[in-house]
Amino acid sequence: MISYLKGKIKHKGNGFVILEVNNIGYQIFISPLLYTDLSLNQEIEFFTYQQVREDALNLYGFKSSTELELFELLLSISGIGPRSALAVMSIATVSDIKDSISRGDSALLTKVSGIGRKTAERVVLELREKIGKLAVGNDKIGRSQLGSSDEIDALMALGYSFSQAREALNNVDAEIKDSGERIRQALKKLG
Repeated sequence: MISYLKGKIKHKGNGFVILEVNNIGYQIFISPLLYTDLSLNQEIEFFTYQQVREDALNLYGFKSSTELELFELLLSISGIGPRSALAVMSIATVSDIKDSISRGDSALLTKVSGIGRKTAERVVLELREKIGKLAVGNDKIGRSQLGSSDEIDALMALGYSFSQAREALNNVDAEIKDSGERIRQALKKLG
């Protein structure tokens, strides 16, 4: 089982990178959030999940072990495969997803293409107790404060995309707790 790789990025494809490690290239599928942060010839390390199927041998890469743990928890849910789990991880940070699940809020998960209300509710139901076992890392992918799904929905109703709304809410001062004020501050950042 390949669980960790460190090397240079030699190629960026559609949803994956090729990582050169000791003159061997590994194709590693990654989330869109991580993909945008990477550049060619960048030295990087990945915690990996290796999927073995009858017709494929795939690697999925993550920046931290916390991300990998969440990915594996998502895979434990019936109806969630590696692609869906990566899609879940691309809509928000690990801490935001954990918070959403621990609050019992399935609305964030329904934003993922291919995950309906019932599947999102099943994810929340099955992972709510397990999610407390994950330790949030103190790296970049664990420190933002995603707005509630109501705040995101309000900004989306005004014509902003999900990623624009999420980014604007992430840039609002964490000390502001009132949803109305958070939306006003996000609108100022968007405007």
